[in-house]
Amino acid sequence: MNRLALTLSRGIARVTESALAPYQTAVVRIGFAGTWLLFLLREFPHRQELYGPDGPWSRELAGQLTADNGAFTALLWFDGQVWFETLYALALVSSVLLLLGWRTRTSSVLFMIGVLSLQNRSVFMGDGGDNVLHLMCIYLVFTRCGQVWSLDARRAALAEAARARGVRVADRVGPVLWAVFGAALGAVTLMGRLGDGRLVPVLLWTVWAALGLWWVVGHRARSGEPRILLDVVANVVHNGALLVITAEACLIYATAGWYKIQGSRWQDGTAVYYPLHLDSFSPWPALADLLSSSGTLVMLMTYGTVMVQVAFPFTLFNRRVKNVLLAAMMTEHAVIAVVLGLPFFSLAMIAADAVFLPTSFLRRLGLWVARVRERLPVPGRRTLPQPRSPEDGERARVGFPA
Repeated sequence: MNRLALTLSRGIARVTESALAPYQTAVVRIGFAGTWLLFLLREFPHRQELYGPDGPWSRELAGQLTADNGAFTALLWFDGQVWFETLYALALVSSVLLLLGWRTRTSSVLFMIGVLSLQNRSVFMGDGGDNVLHLMCIYLVFTRCGQVWSLDARRAALAEAARARGVRVADRVGPVLWAVFGAALGAVTLMGRLGDGRLVPVLLWTVWAALGLWWVVGHRARSGEPRILLDVVANVVHNGALLVITAEACLIYATAGWYKIQGSRWQDGTAVYYPLHLDSFSPWPALADLLSSSGTLVMLMTYGTVMVQVAFPFTLFNRRVKNVLLAAMMTEHAVIAVVLGLPFFSLAMIAADAVFLPTSFLRRLGLWVARVRERLPVPGRRTLPQPRSPEDGERARVGFPA
């Protein structure tokens, strides 16, 4: 009984005292923000047909659908080309800001607004990866995804160093963003555009209130009980969202694998052959012919895909087996991106898979990227002092406090 109580207390302490998996959530943030940014840039010449006034899915049809299912899209708040271009630009800018990790609490909300607004405007545009992005953009709002590898982490490290020298650092950008965000929310709410009693409007107002409370407590009671309480709440919310992201990824693979098992083509080992010869998924016909020329290879790819997807959720308790299957799934998505011409679907799935990457691998990856960056000739850059340990070097390079 005492051992159970001790284990339970350790688990509660671990969940409340820190935000778990900071490197994994940073990679998920970078992965999904980069995927959405690349997609928007790739489809920029076709944006009018995809989500704008020239699309086959008209504004009237979109309005009827959102009225029935309660989906959120800011594109229907106002009509006209200017509003569409403004929201498309907002989606681009918020993706860049979230990718860089600048004010991640605010940029993650703007990123969610951009994703939901465009995707819910034209629900039939996408290749499957849009569904994953649709869910993950909401989950990212609840995470503390800017702890490492972000401009927020560098700013926090500089502020901490300044306070150690006795210099008071005032945050002027945060209150301005909070005021602008609140004014915009209040305006659209008073105009009746935001909706009533739906998830996203409630979430937006809750986040806005939480940001204001966080700033007030953080600057008035930095070391007191209110600050500790907010940290505990933020850690619990982050770890809960991280658990949901992990469960979502496992659910995707489990359902995909078990549904494949029920298909006759997957049972006889020929399912992979058919998409390789569809015109819509054959950007490299010669490569598709090469892969499908061997019946044995097709059978191995078909059965291997099913076995990896079904087995992966059960391997999370065995680190070595999990890492092997994780590498296999990421390789599979990379092959799908090239062979079937689905790069954004593959990038979205790889970003979701990144939540399972080992922390030691991500640390080494961060150090390697930092070394490469230091070797690049940048005018006016100061050379960092030699670190006493790899951890010290990583903190100095990625800019987060020890």
